[in-house]
Parts: sequence; structure tokens; C-alpha cells
Amino acid sequence: MERHDIIIIGAGLTGITAARRLESEGKRVLMVDKSKSVGGRLATRRVAKGKADHGAQFFTVRSNELKKEAADWLNKGWIKHWFGEDYPRYTSVNGMNGLAKKLAQGLNVKLESMVSHIVNEGAKYTVVTEDKEEWECEGVLITIPVPQTVELLERSGFSLDDLQSIDFQPTYVGIFQFRNFTILPSSGHVDKNLPEGVERIVDHYKKGISDEVIVSVYMTAAWSSEHYGEEEVLDKIKEQAGGFFQMEDLVSEQLKKWRYAQAAQTFPHSYHHVRERLLTAGDAFLRQDDTSGRTRFESAYLSGWDSAGAFLGS
Repeated sequence: MERHDIIIIGAGLTGITAARRLESEGKRVLMVDKSKSVGGRLATRRVAKGKADHGAQFFTVRSNELKKEAADWLNKGWIKHWFGEDYPRYTSVNGMNGLAKKLAQGLNVKLESMVSHIVNEGAKYTVVTEDKEEWECEGVLITIPVPQTVELLERSGFSLDDLQSIDFQPTYVGIFQFRNFTILPSSGHVDKNLPEGVERIVDHYKKGISDEVIVSVYMTAAWSSEHYGEEEVLDKIKEQAGGFFQMEDLVSEQLKKWRYAQAAQTFPHSYHHVRERLLTAGDAFLRQDDTSGRTRFESAYLSGWDSAGAFLGS
């Protein structure tokens, strides 16, 4: 049976960050994810000859750890300052999933593998997939959304402790392709004075990542929860945001549904010990000095950094 020091379940930003730190310290790490690509909500979708970020759009920097990394990414040309002078917003130059793939280069990743359960025998763990693949390890880090983590731990027979208090809300994102330029500002980003239910609108052509005019319309958690599972959601999004566009220029439309987009209730520590060398982490796990109270790129990054430190004893 293949053996690793640490197995990370989930290849989003938290998992990637943890894996990079652990491998830099000589640990043998395997990341396992059910998706076809790394990145989680660092997600970019191709639309015709263009593309659209339909998860995280940008990130901000408050912590020293991310500040150091972001400076390196800027130097390498992976990211750019998108907008905001006093409080800069950074984005990937090639879509947010492009940044995730850059960060995951060289890491040991097993994609399209759904973890079924985890077995603990003495000082070792065995991670088992639905396809009956098995790997042994000394420690496990679970970074998938907390509701999915709870389900996995229940199937594995582990105590849930306080994890069930973390509640997530959904988000709907409408993705629209237009023939002509939009009236959105030169940055391509609007998050103020929007119609009820609309959280932000992004023109990816003006953002600089798309060769065609592709627009993402993000709905608020409250609106998405109210309309979750309904039919004709795209039509309702167009009704709310249609005043910003010439709908006769509409070429195509798509809907992205994030079931676990943002935590309504976060966890007051950047990771959680389920038992010895079995940890959970993610963007809903906030450092105790994090006053933002919300999930975001930086909370995911810091959770990965800190949880790796827990395995390293630092």
C-alpha cells in the first residue's frame, strides 16, 4: 500500500498552501480531490473564446504570511493589482484558477477521487476512496467544505465536536456573454449601489483575463438562499441586474451554483483537532485575531499555513 506522511483531502487554496509548506519541510504529501482540477473556489470557466472567474474574484492582504507570498507572486507575474489604492485588491493575470495551478505545480495530487472514509489504527491512518483506492499516512488534513467534512467524519466514526455549528450559505452566479462592450467602469468591477439581491458584477474583458466580453453576476447569500433550487434562476438574475446591460447583445448564458460559498458561522481558530494528527481546516476557520468574521481567500490561505504548522510542531 502506498504510504505518505500527510494526506490532504481537498485541493483548494487551503490544501495547496498546507501541502506547499509541508513539502518545503521535507514531508511526503498526497492531495486527494473529487474535482477535475485543483483550486476549489479559485474557479475559472471558459466561455466561447473568453473566460470568467466565477468563484473568488480577488484577494486582499492583511497578514505578514500572505504579504510575503503575494510579493513573490507579483514578482513572478502571476498576479496584478486590479483596483483599490488604499486597500489593494489583487487578482490572477490569467484567471484565479490559473493561480491555483501555478501554486500546485510539482505537488502530488490525485484528482477525480472521492474519499469514502478514513480508518484509524494506532499511529496510522488509512484513507479509502469510493473506488477502493487506499493510502496509509501518519496524519490527515481535511480541507473540503465543513458540511462535507462532517459527513466524512460521520462515515468514519469520528467525534464531530463543534464542527456542526459551522453553517454555510449558497451563492448563485450568472455568467453572460455579450457581443459588445458593457457600460461597467474601466476596472470591470462594481459592488456598490446595486439592485437588491446583487452582490457584485464583474466584466472579465475589462478585468483583463478574457478576449471576449464575459460578465459574472454574483447574487447575495440571502437572495441565493431564498431562490435556491428554483427553476429559471438565470431569468431572475437578469431581471435584477439587467439595467447594467444591453440584453439584446446577449450571446449566451450559464448558471453556477455554489452550495457552500460562504460561512454564516465561522470557527474561532484557523484549524481544528478532531483527534491526534487528524485536523480540519478551510476558509471558515479564522485566526482568533481575525476581526473580519468572514470567509475569504486570505482566511483559506492562513488556515492552510497554520494547519501545516501544527503537523510540523510550529
